[in-house]
Amino acid sequence: MATRNPQEPFTRISVAEAKAKLDDGSAVMVDVRDPGEYAEVHADGVRLIPVNTVVNEVQQIRDYAGNKEVMFICRSGQRSALAAEFAVAGGLSDIELYNVEGGTLAWVEAGLPLGD
Repeated sequence: MATRNPQEPFTRISVAEAKAKLDDGSAVMVDVRDPGEYAEVHADGVRLIPVNTVVNEVQQIRDYAGNKEVMFICRSGQRSALAAEFAVAGGLSDIELYNVEGGTLAWVEAGLPLGD
């Protein structure tokens, strides 16, 4: 179930909620892990933008999202929370942001679709 901490600029959601947002077209998902981790396994339909580049790639994220919400995913949910903070620091405060709790580990464990 989606939860919002008033001290965080994002909402925490489950992998099932993230998949539903991808399916209904209301959001895009950004994988913020390292390229090597991404190459090993990643959720279907994600774009790779490593966490240490997010603050400099806000325009790329904005272009990718269009008028959709943005979900960040990493391995377990820590770096993606940081990525959302970086995105806001870089000026992406006008788009609804989400942190996918449990990250790619939870995505794989749930049997959700993987990318090539």
